[in-house]
Amino acid sequence: MRDSLADNSRRAYASDLARFAAWGGTIPATDMVIAAYLTAHADTHAAATLARWLASLAKAHRASGHQDPTCSELVRSVLRGIRRRYGSAPDQAKPLLREDLMLALDAIGSGMKAARDRALLLIGFAGGFRRSELVALDFADIEHVRQGVVLTIRRSKTDQTANGRKIGVPYARGRHCPVASLDDWLALADITAGPVFHPVDRHGRIAPSRLSGEAVSLVVKERLAAIGIDPAHYSGHSLRAGFATSAVQAGASSWKVRQMTGHASDAMLARYVRDGELFIDNAAGATL
Repeated sequence: MRDSLADNSRRAYASDLARFAAWGGTIPATDMVIAAYLTAHADTHAAATLARWLASLAKAHRASGHQDPTCSELVRSVLRGIRRRYGSAPDQAKPLLREDLMLALDAIGSGMKAARDRALLLIGFAGGFRRSELVALDFADIEHVRQGVVLTIRRSKTDQTANGRKIGVPYARGRHCPVASLDDWLALADITAGPVFHPVDRHGRIAPSRLSGEAVSLVVKERLAAIGIDPAHYSGHSLRAGFATSAVQAGASSWKVRQMTGHASDAMLARYVRDGELFIDNAAGATL
């Protein structure tokens, strides 16, 4: 049963249940208790967060053989009421678009950390990677071909049974090439096995451990702040969102974008497509 869940899901469930217990809740709980729990946090937490808490509580009840109180009309009505009062738009990371990425790369200097950050940002963007997929890359997952590199993702959020998939990252014609940057980093760091991306301290020393997903967000924020862009609403996910949005703006079809990003459906990709197409055949642009 433990292995049926991804590590991140297991940690999220444990955290949510610990929060419920600290509030005073117990398993099993009644629908009245669950409704009161949601109401107590409606002012401080987003509706999407409350919905995730409900999913954790539902999982805990079913796993314990108890009736699921989160399915009751009372609980559903309370959540609908919270969404109507406070809104339900998720707090999404801003996409790091190609133009801003190029500016950030132009400002990166030289040295070990600069080489790593350049490769990290370019490969993360060009492959539409989730940050967990990006830091999970090993040297053995890289295959050089005539057109660029083929990167193998062994496991991902939507592939928990490790069927794997391959992503082709081509040589770039512009001033920043993801393949060349990756090769430069591997050669400079003398990486011939194990993780591709490692922590690097301010003295240029490389740690043997694998870079964390949180560190990807820090790199994105640091490099954007260096060029005067407020990094508050950017994260590691900004690379993936920026690739999808930029690709749509460049005329790529949604199914070709999905082939890179691994989104399960067009519906999951739809928000990036909408953002990318805001100024394509814009009615105001044709009128003014």
